[in-house]
Amino acid sequence: MKIGLYFCNCGSNIAELVDPEKVRLGLAQDGLAYFKTYPFLCSEEGKAFLEQDLRDERPDRVVIAACTPREHEATFMRVLEQAGMNPYLMQMVNLREQVAWVTKEPEQAVRKAVLAIRGALLRVALQQELEREELEVASSVLVLGGGPAGLKASLTLARAGRKVVLVEKGPAIGGLPVLYEELFPDLECGPCMLEPLMGELLHGEYAGNIELLTLSELAEVKGFFGNFSATIRRRPRYLDEATCIGCGECVEACPVAGKNPFDCGMGEKKAMAFAFPGALPNLPYLDPALCTRFTEGGECRLCSESCPMGADVVRYQDAETLVERQVGAIVVATGASLYDCTTFPQLGYGVLPQVKTAHELERMLASNGPFAGDPSGLPERVLFIHCVGSLDEGHRPYCSGICCQYAFKLNRLLRSRLPQARIHHLYREIAAAGKEASALYLSAREDPGTALSRYGSLAGLSVREEGGEARVFVAGGESLSADLVVLCPAVVPGEDAGALGALLEVSLDRFGFYEEMHGRIDASSSKMRGIYLAGACQGPADIQRAALQGVAAAGSVLCELVEGRKLRLEPLFASVDPELCSGCRVCLKVCPYRAVSFDSEKGVACVSSVLCHGCGTCVAACPAGASRAQHFTGEMILAEIEGALK
Repeated sequence: MKIGLYFCNCGSNIAELVDPEKVRLGLAQDGLAYFKTYPFLCSEEGKAFLEQDLRDERPDRVVIAACTPREHEATFMRVLEQAGMNPYLMQMVNLREQVAWVTKEPEQAVRKAVLAIRGALLRVALQQELEREELEVASSVLVLGGGPAGLKASLTLARAGRKVVLVEKGPAIGGLPVLYEELFPDLECGPCMLEPLMGELLHGEYAGNIELLTLSELAEVKGFFGNFSATIRRRPRYLDEATCIGCGECVEACPVAGKNPFDCGMGEKKAMAFAFPGALPNLPYLDPALCTRFTEGGECRLCSESCPMGADVVRYQDAETLVERQVGAIVVATGASLYDCTTFPQLGYGVLPQVKTAHELERMLASNGPFAGDPSGLPERVLFIHCVGSLDEGHRPYCSGICCQYAFKLNRLLRSRLPQARIHHLYREIAAAGKEASALYLSAREDPGTALSRYGSLAGLSVREEGGEARVFVAGGESLSADLVVLCPAVVPGEDAGALGALLEVSLDRFGFYEEMHGRIDASSSKMRGIYLAGACQGPADIQRAALQGVAAAGSVLCELVEGRKLRLEPLFASVDPELCSGCRVCLKVCPYRAVSFDSEKGVACVSSVLCHGCGTCVAACPAGASRAQHFTGEMILAEIEGALK
């Protein structure tokens, strides 16, 4: 076998300490076909030299002694391809970082270089030609969640010409921020901020690229990156969405009302109702849990009869349907939830009428809320308890990041409506990082009607009702009276995060949020190829961060799932020898990318070449030695070790 060695001097980086001539002499007995040096092999001149020399010499294998493979392995593989060689018949030796930069004595450096190259020579002789596979891909994208992150991801993709299927579980889009009339840090109107975005998504220039499916959830997903088949379960709106003009006549006619979930149960909604005032899309929906046609088997048709567009616009006969869509990638932007405050019975939430959450106070203050913004019924003594469940090892050890800001925003809103109000904040830590976040906190601190004090542990707090008012007892004997106690709960994963994660085979982190590929440098990708993350589904996030993550996820899709380009698969994946596989399924449990599945008919494991990242975890775990990693076989690794020990 003809093996050629190319020694890169890397200027003086390598050759100054590692004398190439002494290395050549040290390898004289190793059967090298030829040994050539070059000053900078990665330079344009160096690559041209290498390509031409490979064409002239026609080696069977190549060893390149240069810098780290992380920096230039792909460079030299491309040169091999251009020279007509299979790029996987090359092995690099890192003489710069692993020898020249960490060895003081020249003679010792030469010995280390000889051993490392000898190992590479034995290894490369065992390497085989590998071919990259190419697959056709679908360029459309499924986006789960119609909050700020999902909206930004959908619009970014649509502007790039991609077809988007936007799936929203509720009857309207916008997420939680669209319910808030004033947002931190600058008290901007939430609906006013989001409506242009939602309007563009529904009726703008690129709306034709977006298919919006409300009242819908992902039911099943099959396939892999580039070729997902998604089944979406759609609950009926009981309306002909194409004909309904959203006039609201049917809502006025509806005789039945129940608790309104969008006002936290503090107000009422009709059985036929809009999700909330100003909801988009501008369509009411029929709630079968309230409508007497469904609850009692009645014959009421008042909503249908009142419709100016015709009696057949309301469609009582509609039923749940399943729709299928073929997509190449999935963006998960399903948001987060709030910690259940009933977990702390000593705080009286759900028992004492004087105890509410911050979200409930938001709705109490809203002009479209249950009290229509009327301040006459607002309490004059309000006590906020921050960090309910957060920064607590017994509950959620992390800081939610947004609680302080919305608590001080509510402080400002209360003060503007009730100038005489007395407000007290009990906090564990104040988190207001960023160029604008501290303004509301400083405003509250300078407010003579607002007091702030620190508490040590939530376990040391308790709330009781005394004489019609709430009394908050703090560890140490102090007590505070209030007309209303407002709890600021931790931000936690959404209720369906676990089920959806299992469906998508996306792993969760230790807190139950979706786990990123890398939390800092690759936070828009999950560990499942083709599934991307955006917004609070991967951790507490404010609107700005969620929107940015939506754009980042869309950017990741656009650069990886390129329209018209086939999916090119690196052949460095694992495979299973069915003759050796005992069917123990250990590999399924250890694979971090869910690339291994089990063929129950044959009783053996099998690996998806699309999902496998070639990490080798299954190879190391397989007790039968049936798993094998392409290009990193046990024989190759042992040969390299043998050469290095000679």
